[in-house]
Amino acid sequence: MGSTVFTGPVLAGNVLNSDGSGNLAAVGGSNGTQNVGFCEMVQAATITQSTTAVTTSIVIPAQSLITDIYLNITVGWSNSSTLSIGTSSASNELASAIANASLVQGQYRVPVTSLIAAWNNSSNTQDVQIWVDSSAAPAVTTGSAILIVKYVQGYNGFTNGQYT
Repeated sequence: MGSTVFTGPVLAGNVLNSDGSGNLAAVGGSNGTQNVGFCEMVQAATITQSTTAVTTSIVIPAQSLITDIYLNITVGWSNSSTLSIGTSSASNELASAIANASLVQGQYRVPVTSLIAAWNNSSNTQDVQIWVDSSAAPAVTTGSAILIVKYVQGYNGFTNGQYT
């Protein structure tokens, strides 16, 4: 299967800039109040339970808005340690101390909690790579999952049809 690559962000709408009238565009029209919206992007990477913080292949573009993080867990995490997800080796900027007891086979939606500021703007200045960290080694079983991060690329810094 072929792939198409866009440099992004990918925007859709038929009124690129507001004309100041306060009117809404009719079907097929191009005049009125701006109606451009962002397309949501998704990146995924396989992760495994580990005793140290490790990088994933997920890199979120600067000024992006993270909308959701999921774990599709194929093998549940073992022992009583925790899993954290972040944008540095500290691995706790996006999700901190998720109890391993909740990481059973199936899909787990990562809660935002008090870390919403990091979700609202991944970074003003540069792309960020996603890190994960399980706080203790498993005794027998090692957990594995697909980490899925959904985001709106370049959302921050875009106003009225142009970047500031």
